[in-house]
Amino acid sequence: VQLQASGGGLAQPGGSLRLSCASSGLTLDYYAIGWFRQAPGKEREGVSCISHNDDTTYYADSVKGRFTIFRDNANNAVYLQMNSLIPEDTAVYYCAIPPGCSAYTSDAMLVQYDNWGQGTLVTVSS
Repeated sequence: VQLQASGGGLAQPGGSLRLSCASSGLTLDYYAIGWFRQAPGKEREGVSCISHNDDTTYYADSVKGRFTIFRDNANNAVYLQMNSLIPEDTAVYYCAIPPGCSAYTSDAMLVQYDNWGQGTLVTVSS
């Protein structure tokens, strides 16, 4: 089942955006949910993950302190709040279900996984 990412757009450096991850067929609270991104000409990278059992959160060093991942179970959604955006955050962002947050940056997820949804484009530029 593909998850749907939305909420991207154009933001100025220092600005904020909130991305949403939704599913019409799955209850997201039952799963670890990861956010990933792929910039032009670069490999896909894991940005953040929230665990399924106790909502422990994980962040790439490049976004730590600027991005926040959280759940909204009432709306069956997982959000990525992105603050203090920088041009290097420009990428297509995807959400997906990793085997667990301990594996969200593994090759199995970043290279071998092939069920990515459409993604949402985030452009940070003045």
